[in-house]
Amino acid sequence: MRIIGGKYKSRRIVPYPGFKARPTTDFARESLFNILTNRVNFEEIIVLDLFSGTGSISYEFASRGAREVHLVEKDLKHIAGIRHIIKDMGFENIKTIHIDMRAFLKTCSVQYDIVFADPPYTLPWLKDIPDLVTGSGVVKKDGFFILEHPRNMSFNGHKLFFEHRNYGGVNFSFFRAS
Repeated sequence: MRIIGGKYKSRRIVPYPGFKARPTTDFARESLFNILTNRVNFEEIIVLDLFSGTGSISYEFASRGAREVHLVEKDLKHIAGIRHIIKDMGFENIKTIHIDMRAFLKTCSVQYDIVFADPPYTLPWLKDIPDLVTGSGVVKKDGFFILEHPRNMSFNGHKLFFEHRNYGGVNFSFFRAS
């Protein structure tokens, strides 16, 4: 895994031994950030990364100069690995939060320009995530939510859905704030 762009472009990120999650592929991350480059000024945004896993999405936002990146992950081993990488790389704009995303959404008082979620594809309540996120008030009025999901799920009929992108087995659905 490598950082695709920004200050830390081409730096390799090695997840800790035994890491079991499915990181977003380099190709899919590069494609997503090509889209985002035309939509946002990275230096002005605050980002929330839910189900962070390796932290790869957070590293991309931070490398591009996002003002703040809040990274939420409930797995203690993942958080420990992410914290090690953040320290090793010297990221100063990433804050790690060790908590379940549903508990975080219930207590969060910050609003974000972009919220990104990459849940496990087998998560039984994955289909509920757009409503959980947009209904929690964490997405700014002019912001948006991006959900990474498997190809067998479609959110095209969701009232806040506005775009879908497919990169191999990786799918991104975009939602407006509620």
